[in-house]
Amino acid sequence: MDQDPVQRMHALAEQLDGLLHAMRRLQDENQQLRAAQEQLVSERAALVAKNEQARSRVEAMIHRLKSLEHNA
Repeated sequence: MDQDPVQRMHALAEQLDGLLHAMRRLQDENQQLRAAQEQLVSERAALVAKNEQARSRVEAMIHRLKSLEHNA
């Protein structure tokens, strides 16, 4: 049997409340994930920069060693 209009309205209101709660939870989770992603991107950029600095230092050492080898 069909629900009477009041019961149907009450059921729809409960569904809407559930959907609103789920939406808020997903918005919060999305915000946290975006913040975590931003942090990871920042950390990656810092690691890439450190890696490049280390590579430059190693290359400079190699050049110095080669020049010492040629001068010896």
